[in-house]
Amino acid sequence: MRAAVLSGPGPVENLTVTDLPLPEPGPGWVRVRVEAAGINRSELHTRLGLAVGVTFPRVPGIEAVGTVDLDPDGVLEPGTQVAAMMGDMGRSYDGGYAEYTIVPREILIPFRSELPWETIGAVPETLQTAYGSLTTGLDLREGQTLLIRGGTSALGMAATALARDMGAKVLATSRSAARLGAIEAQGAHGIVDDGKVAEKVRELYPEGVDAALELVGTDVLPDTLRAVRVHGTVCFTGMLSNQWTVPDFYPIGYLPKGVRLAAYGGESSDLPAEVLQSYLDRIAAGAVTLGPVTVYPLADVRRAHDDLEHNRVFGKLVLRTR
Repeated sequence: MRAAVLSGPGPVENLTVTDLPLPEPGPGWVRVRVEAAGINRSELHTRLGLAVGVTFPRVPGIEAVGTVDLDPDGVLEPGTQVAAMMGDMGRSYDGGYAEYTIVPREILIPFRSELPWETIGAVPETLQTAYGSLTTGLDLREGQTLLIRGGTSALGMAATALARDMGAKVLATSRSAARLGAIEAQGAHGIVDDGKVAEKVRELYPEGVDAALELVGTDVLPDTLRAVRVHGTVCFTGMLSNQWTVPDFYPIGYLPKGVRLAAYGGESSDLPAEVLQSYLDRIAAGAVTLGPVTVYPLADVRRAHDDLEHNRVFGKLVLRTR
């Protein structure tokens, strides 16, 4: 099979498409014929050496969609459409940047869809994270106001769609004024992020918004916290800036009075199968979109990673493995 192998942390040249033996699943594992794999910041962090617990050489990819090729236990029928995500994919064992991958059965989510594989490939991990952030992380309710910091990321676009679906009023940021139109096309109010988002939010909502989803990082988190009302919540989910930690964290000095700070990081088990199926059906019906998708063939994995690293495209990047 063909696969993209990361030899070790470093530049895109460390990613090489090569031939590997077809992997053989043991008990409890399933071989998946991969059709498409979403590209995530997590894989960029792995390539840049920012992730911990990764062994090399490694086929990256924390998610993939395709069909069951072989289940030695006979639980899943060959040809069953499945999404695989998380569970240490692309970290302690090979992931989705390949024509085939083997994964633990418990991380698979079966579904049925006639959408193109590249469209399906953009959905699972982004949907899981957006859904979990808005429900578990923020407990978002109909009629509430939500700020999304990092609104033109794949996750930001998906979170906007889901939040609007829940009946929330959404404000979303981008550092580029040219991308505000994409935010507004998702049904959100666009704000240019010049580092002083809280001031702009409070011009619209003097008491602050009910909730905020932080997708940029800890470098802007204090400003995001200041945009939220007393008893409102900020959920820290993303790190587009690669800033993960808060040095010398002093809660009383760092957190505005009465503003709550939560975090979210999920697994495949956090995305109910019925939620995945529902959104695939609604995407197929044209009732909802999770944002733009840029598709790359497996042979162009280096270009895809370089585009992601340098923010040349927005929305979801997907590898088409066939």
